[in-house]
Amino acid sequence: MSDRSLSPVLGVVLLVAITATLAGVVGSVALGTDVPTDSTTAALDLRTDADANRVTLVHRGGEALDVTDLTVRIAVDGRALDAQPPVPFFSAPGFRPGPTGPFNSATDREWTAGERASVRLAQTNDPLIAPGASVSVTLSADGRVLAELDATA
Repeated sequence: MSDRSLSPVLGVVLLVAITATLAGVVGSVALGTDVPTDSTTAALDLRTDADANRVTLVHRGGEALDVTDLTVRIAVDGRALDAQPPVPFFSAPGFRPGPTGPFNSATDREWTAGERASVRLAQTNDPLIAPGASVSVTLSADGRVLAELDATA
């Protein structure tokens, strides 16, 4: 058997492998598909109830969140509420006492998949949730946005 016929085949295979690897790296950088390793992977869902002035967040899956590290910001029709919820809490200006789930200071501070957390706006807060209003909630921890959610009441 001759070694001469093996060299060109091996060279072509190596050249194709190097080209494919470089194409993958260039494509990944060009399309911005880098995923930070410290990103939170919790899936959350937002629900609103205009009749009750209630905002409910559902933890759908992924990693647990420590509620004491969270900052929750709510806006109605693009306008931030006058009073924002200091989670966890039991009674706070602008909100009815007794938020549910991990937003309540009497419960476990770890928010896990399947749990709901809700707050009810007091009539003293502004703006209130009207039927058809657009409600947005931003959750962040340590200055890093974890989720931006939108729903229509």
